[in-house]
Amino acid sequence: MAAMLNGTGDVDATDGYSGSDVFEGGHGCTGYTYDDLILLPGHIDFAVHEVSLETKVTKNISLKLPMVSSPMDTVTEADMAINMALHGGLGVVHYNCTIEEQADFVRKVKKYKNGFITDPVCLSPEATIADVDQVKEAFGYSGIPITEEGKMHSKLLGIVSSRDVDFVEDRTTPLRNVMSTDLVTAQEGVSLREANELLRQAKKGKLPVVNEAGELIALISRTDLKKNRDFPNASYDSNKQLLVGAAIGTRPNDKNRLAALSEAGVDVIVIDSSQGDSMYQHEMIRFIKATYPHIDVIGGNVVTKRQALHLIECGADGLRVGMGIGSICTTQEVCAVGRAQASAVYKTSQLAARFGVPIIADGGVASTGHMMKALSVGASCVMMGSMLAGTEEAPGEYFFQDGVRLKRYRGMGSIEAMTKGSDKRYFASVARVKVAQGVSGSVVDKGPLSRYLPYLAQGLKHGMQDAGLDNVAALHRALREGELRFELRSPAAQREGGVHDLYSFEKRLF
Repeated sequence: MAAMLNGTGDVDATDGYSGSDVFEGGHGCTGYTYDDLILLPGHIDFAVHEVSLETKVTKNISLKLPMVSSPMDTVTEADMAINMALHGGLGVVHYNCTIEEQADFVRKVKKYKNGFITDPVCLSPEATIADVDQVKEAFGYSGIPITEEGKMHSKLLGIVSSRDVDFVEDRTTPLRNVMSTDLVTAQEGVSLREANELLRQAKKGKLPVVNEAGELIALISRTDLKKNRDFPNASYDSNKQLLVGAAIGTRPNDKNRLAALSEAGVDVIVIDSSQGDSMYQHEMIRFIKATYPHIDVIGGNVVTKRQALHLIECGADGLRVGMGIGSICTTQEVCAVGRAQASAVYKTSQLAARFGVPIIADGGVASTGHMMKALSVGASCVMMGSMLAGTEEAPGEYFFQDGVRLKRYRGMGSIEAMTKGSDKRYFASVARVKVAQGVSGSVVDKGPLSRYLPYLAQGLKHGMQDAGLDNVAALHRALREGELRFELRSPAAQREGGVHDLYSFEKRLF
């Protein structure tokens, strides 16, 4: 007893069970969800602000925030993808639209925040203020370079901004009459750091970069500098453009879609299928890696080691894990095929880790606690649908029902989504009778991502701190070595772990 009190002697203080005990022990025939598990606390020797959430989404791409928006038509278009990347995550644009529309979504993300904007919209001096209005409506900005020929690599004459045109009533006025010609420019070859400093000193909104002939070759925007200050963890490519992913199917015409997405600058392709271990996906992964080796490929969806191994052998750079566990998904109910999500993530990640392939846990996530559990059983990132569908950046309009502000949300296996083209995700594009594997519904307003994502990130950091681990790599190492300890929860324990025994309460996220 004295030895125990003095902290000396051979005392076994091991408690709980390792991941191997839980998922591969005597109860290995049972599939577990996130709610079945609870993590046991570790020792805290660091502050919460010291926790790093940096992780891998593919073998080659790192994120500062382990969150990815789902390629659903009520979740991710350009606005969602832009804001996910600004906060350090990744947006994957849906493909329930035309090839041109999806490529345009990607293009908007890549253009949104550049170091050097190499293809800005230009106008000629003969263009009118009405043309500026159209550019502002289409792209959201009005600081436009004016060149002799109205295009890049033409002699720079001036710039038109909002203050030049806002109070001019005649919108047919030529830009020659209103453009600013008192320009501060940078010469070709200037570094981004030097160009940024010039912009600060000049106190201008735009800094054109010209060659020796005075021809416009690039543009730098003050708003980009402000965004860089406000979003220090933003996800960038090597050109300082925001990272963006896009989903495609496995049909032959998806190769045309892929070509357009590559031209638009997509960084990651997610092959979207409810059951990823098919000959169609195998062929598509091999085609992408052979034809577009610069684009990373996330395969899926998978839930077993065998499925995961097949896609890794084909060249997948990441795996999307989950089948039939989303809030709007009915695949397990309709098809009786799938797997409980915690078990699926653990099993596939154990195999994928041997090849250095990250796992994206897709579905079954409704809270930061679920996200923490997904990472703790081997996921590198969490893909979110319903959690993001109620945000301002999600497509669609808000509406009120019984005094509650809501947004539409639907599964890609719902009849409504399948009639728009997502049926190929379920190998049903030529089926006479379409069997729904999802539903349509609504979700509560969650406000802007600028408030919601920091809340999610902080919740994850507190979970990591309570577990005694200050980064995702350490979390995964503790899982592998059996240092991360779990217990299974009875139904009563699950109820006890939530809000209970109150007459009424108000639950606010932030």
